[in-house]
Amino acid sequence: MNKVVEFMKAEKLKPKPDPTALQFGKHFTDHMFVLDYSQDRGWHSPRIAPYEPLTLDPASLVFHYGQAVFEGLKAYRSPDGRVLLFRPEQNVKRLNDTCKRMCIPPLDEEAVLEGLKQLIEIEQDWVPDQEGTALYIRPFIVATEPYLGVRPSNAYKFLIILSPVGAYYSSEQLSPVKIYVEDEYVRAAKGGVGHVKTSGNYAASLLAQKKAQELGYDQVLWLDAKEKKYVEEVGSMNIFFKINGEVITPELNGSILKGITRQSTLELLDHWGIPVREERVSMIDLYQAYQKGELEEVFGTGTAVVISPVGELNWNGRKMVINQFKTGELSYKIYDSITNIQYGKQHDPFGWTVEIN
Repeated sequence: MNKVVEFMKAEKLKPKPDPTALQFGKHFTDHMFVLDYSQDRGWHSPRIAPYEPLTLDPASLVFHYGQAVFEGLKAYRSPDGRVLLFRPEQNVKRLNDTCKRMCIPPLDEEAVLEGLKQLIEIEQDWVPDQEGTALYIRPFIVATEPYLGVRPSNAYKFLIILSPVGAYYSSEQLSPVKIYVEDEYVRAAKGGVGHVKTSGNYAASLLAQKKAQELGYDQVLWLDAKEKKYVEEVGSMNIFFKINGEVITPELNGSILKGITRQSTLELLDHWGIPVREERVSMIDLYQAYQKGELEEVFGTGTAVVISPVGELNWNGRKMVINQFKTGELSYKIYDSITNIQYGKQHDPFGWTVEIN
């Protein structure tokens, strides 16, 4: 792929939304990064173009067989005005891992990172500076070859779009959420695509999410596909449990997404000397720990939410109210540490942040 990025400036720039009233994923910036793939040229024609609708053939393979993948990360405004990315190389690496599973040609990771940085530099005025806000970054790939037949596409389009965002949940940041444990529907099974970010995973989760919301819950906690007894992940985040002073999170088993905030949390806990284990977690064991008063905290981790404390779990009608529905001390500590690094408010001892020049 040619690393020279062409820039086509939008003729008319959009008004910026009110930074104090941002919703998640509602507003989009003036420009986007675009890259095309064909069999004879590979990935080619990198460009930053005006944000606009796409024109695709009705027979494009993405519409019929679901060859679509994506990522999610953020750019942050530091108090001194700098713009910072958080571990972007991990997102690009994970995108390539997803591409491999979905039979999409791999991207040049260095070139994609350079294109992303150029796009953020052009759109840096869109990075909000209000507390808790950020510029959400959505890289994605869709199969564009017009063909009706079940096989990998021979043509693709890769794009990066940007959206200034507030908190993922509408309630106050770091307020506990209510989680419904789903034991009827299944998100993913080993050997499938649950460990990668492909669009079909999320489409398959919508019915269970709708059911949970109708029951008054914010998200769904998925169980394993075989026995429906072991915890996997929540719809938008990985999950952690603090039991009797020790932190436990489900091990990566081929059907759980390898979250970047999850990995950062594990590294932080290790850095602090807090005991942490990655292993199979059963709902029976969790419920028994709750009954004994040993289930001290539950929290989710993800790019969109950063840290989301869980105040209630509903498992087969058995409601577990965690820490009196209050945010736990460890959840606060992890949230403060990660967000302070992301926003450049404290020293980054891990080298996680990348500054946009």
